Order: sequence, then C-alpha cells, then structure tokens
Amino acid sequence: MPIVVNLDVMMAKRKMSLNELSEKVGLTLANLSILKTGKAKAIRFSTLEAICKALNCQPADILEYVEDEQKR
Repeated sequence: MPIVVNLDVMMAKRKMSLNELSEKVGLTLANLSILKTGKAKAIRFSTLEAICKALNCQPADILEYVEDEQKR
C-alpha cells in the first residue's frame, strides 16, 4: 500500500511509549500496534485527531504517500 504510517517515528521523536499513547488516545494497545506496524487498512479522523493531539503533530507527520517503487 502506498500509504506509509510513521507513527513509530513520531513516537520516538516525542519519546512516548505505546502504552503512554494508548492511555492518552483511548485506544487499545492491539489497535495502536496494528496502526504502528502499518497493518491497518483505515483510520478514523477522530483517531488521527487524538493521535495528533497527543503527539503534538500534524496528520502529515503520521501518514505519508510513497509510490510503490519508492517504498522503504
């Protein structure tokens, strides 16, 4: 999928653990882990908003479009 989730990068920049983020946004560790590892097929705007608020970032800091041949 050409949408790359950079949640792990933003969490590292903010020095926030998955447990801490889970508590702040009200999502389970399992659901955050699915999102963090790029296995999620969709994300609700309300979830993205909560993550951006907790990490003090913009949606573009979390989601990135990368064409398949440029994929990391």
